[in-house]
Order: sequence, then C-alpha cells, then structure tokens
Amino acid sequence: MIHTYEDALEWIHSRLRLGIKPGLKRMEWMMSRLGNPEQKIKGIHVAGTNGKGSTVCYVRNILEQAGYSVGTFTSPYFEIFNERISVNGIPIYNQEIIELVNVIKPLAEELEATDLGGPSEFEVITAMAFYYFDKNKTIDLVIFETGLGGRLDSTNIIVPMVSVITNIGYDHMDFLGETLGEIAFEKAGIIKPRIPVITSVEQKEALEVIVERSHELASQSYIMGVDYFIASHQSTELGEQFSVRTSKQQYDQLEITMKGAHQVKNASLAVKVIEYLAENNHIQVTEEAIRDGLKQSIWIGRFEQVSFNPPIILDGAHNPEGVRSLIQTVQVHLQNKKVHIIFSAMKDKKLEEMIELLITIAASITFTSFDFPRVSSAKALYDLSTNTHILRNYNEVWKEAIDQKVSELTENEVLIVTGSLYFLSEVRPYILEKFC
Repeated sequence: MIHTYEDALEWIHSRLRLGIKPGLKRMEWMMSRLGNPEQKIKGIHVAGTNGKGSTVCYVRNILEQAGYSVGTFTSPYFEIFNERISVNGIPIYNQEIIELVNVIKPLAEELEATDLGGPSEFEVITAMAFYYFDKNKTIDLVIFETGLGGRLDSTNIIVPMVSVITNIGYDHMDFLGETLGEIAFEKAGIIKPRIPVITSVEQKEALEVIVERSHELASQSYIMGVDYFIASHQSTELGEQFSVRTSKQQYDQLEITMKGAHQVKNASLAVKVIEYLAENNHIQVTEEAIRDGLKQSIWIGRFEQVSFNPPIILDGAHNPEGVRSLIQTVQVHLQNKKVHIIFSAMKDKKLEEMIELLITIAASITFTSFDFPRVSSAKALYDLSTNTHILRNYNEVWKEAIDQKVSELTENEVLIVTGSLYFLSEVRPYILEKFC
C-alpha cells in the first residue's frame, strides 16, 4: 500500500527500468481487470510528430468555452507530474495520484508474473488515466495524446469519436521507421473502423499512407488543403491572425497568441475537429466559443517568452521539424533581434541536422546538458557543430550556461533556450524564479 505522494511517484518512475514496450496486450489485460474503462469514455485521440500538445490545448479550450468539462492525457509534463492527467487544464491532486497508484500497482505486479511481463512507466500512467477519467463522472470528454507513434502506443486501446493526426516528421526513427511512409503508417495506426480522421499532414508520401489506411477501414478522412483551408494569415505583434474555410463555414479573422505558422495549422486543425464533433451532434458549440477558446489558449514551452527583461524565450524544438518551425517564427517575430541559443537534446535525435538549422538564425550557440537518460553531453553536441562563423561553446551545467549568457545580453538581443521538452521542464521554473 502506497501512503505518500513521493512514494507513489517513486514507484511509477521505477517502471522506467523496463524501457519502452510497444504493444497493446498489457494494456488490454489491465483494462479488462478494471472493467474496460476505455470503452466508457467519450474521447478524442491525437497523434503526430509535432503539434500534438498545442492542438490538444486549442481543442480543450474551445470545449471549455462551450461549457464542457474536459480531461486531457498529455506528455511530458513541465512543472509537476500530475499535469499528465488534467481536468480543464488543472492537474489532478496528489492524493488522487496516490489512490490511482494503489489501484494500478497490484495489477502491475500481477501482470509482471505473466508471460506478458510488467507494464512500462507509460503504460502504468495511461492505465491510471483511463481509470480516473471513467470514474470521474463530471468529465464530459477526454483528449488522449499518444506518447510514441500510434499503432502500438498504449493509448491506442480507445475507440474515439474522432482521430486526429497533426503532422509527420523524422522522430523516434528507431521505433517508427526510417521513411515518412513508415512513420505515417505507425501514426495512422490510431485510425479505427468507421471513425473519421482529421489531419494537417502535408507530405505526399505520408498523406498517401493515411488516406489509404482510412479507406481500408471505411473511415472518412478530412485533409488540410482539401477539406479545410487556411486563408489570409498574417502575423501580429501579439500572435497570429487567420481565417479558416471549410465546406460548411468560413471563420474569419481568428486570433491566437501562440506564435508561428505551425500554430496556425494546429489551430485550424482544432477548428475542423470541433466543427466535425458539432456537426455529428457530439457537442454543441458557438462560433464565439471557437474564437474565445483559440485566443485564450496558451501552451507553455512553445515559443513562450518567459522573461521580458532579460528577454528569454523557451521553445521545445526537439526534432528537425520543430527546429524549422522555430526558425520560421524567429524570422517573422524577431526580425530585428540578435538571437543567442542554448541547446540540449537527446542522443537519438537527428542532432547534426538540428544544429545546422539552428546556426542559421544564431549569433551564438551554447550547448549544454542535464540529468536525464539518453541525453547527449554538451561536448558531444559541440563536436557535431562545424560552423566556425558564429560563436560556439559548451557547458555541461545548464544553470551556469544560462546565467553566463543572460549576463552577456545587450540591447536588442534575445536568448532562446530550446531542444528537449524534458530539458525545458527543468529550465522553466529556474528562469521564472531567478529572472522574473
């Protein structure tokens, strides 16, 4: 029996020793023992390489503005572990974590004695989420974000009202495949028979896989640029303004405060998801709720300016696609600023490509590291950077790297801390406490 929050987290994190364990058999076993809570939830299932968190945020905020209570299951967390299971953006309480662990822990131990083996950390957390959202009868809908891929992800036991695929890019290639088509196949694994899929995927190779899979399963597909369109996009000082056109309606001059063309795509995808749910009588929503929900959406760590004096921006560009989005946003919103970058990332990412891209917008780049499995050392990152036209250095201690660079900032300069989302989750509270 677990009695404290600290012991509950310690037990959950102890499951990390089992690594990543793709497959659904262990989840199905646990759900069966719990009375199949995943079958009783009105859900939305979201997969994709980048943009999942932002899209979840937009959809959740619109639904909240329409008067619904919305659960979310997301990863990773930024400030506290409990964020992964939230209701209306509010993490569940410590006591609820303890109670959930005491439900799942005996099952995990029993499962470990079977041929299936024990559940991974992510499987444990996913099981906790399904159980919690089923038992909490005040929740109207739940949005589940996949952890890795889709087809074999532990969230993929749900049969949702709609499936959502944000985009496809090169990430987790050791698990998902080497080509865009192979990666798209894994993401498209969330598509269920006769359950529509809505996507903002643009690459022809990836989109063909998604469309083919939807046809095989008699699932209607809604595609950006075919079934819904972004129009009249312009960046503003406060964010982005744009219009979305569907076969049913034109949503003119929508506004978001999350910056970047990629956020316009995520927000437009969210609008189409909401429109589909409303058309099929899953929800009732006004255009006002859509507008207010989008405008009020904030997702930390996505081109987030956490300090204005000194100017510090956090952005979770953890793969090449994320870095390209960051570059586009910098080019639009920081045109007249000199940009300095602090970067840390995992060993299994396409590090050389990411570094080469970041250097194109940087006056200087500092490589650093932090305490986490699979993280690259600062020296290893430095050795991958061959461009001698900008100032490059490294410091294995990230707090020292930040303090040093902040002390050097002068007028019209900005510091961007980027890379791993796990890295930013450590950096953000430190910056807020020290510089804000």
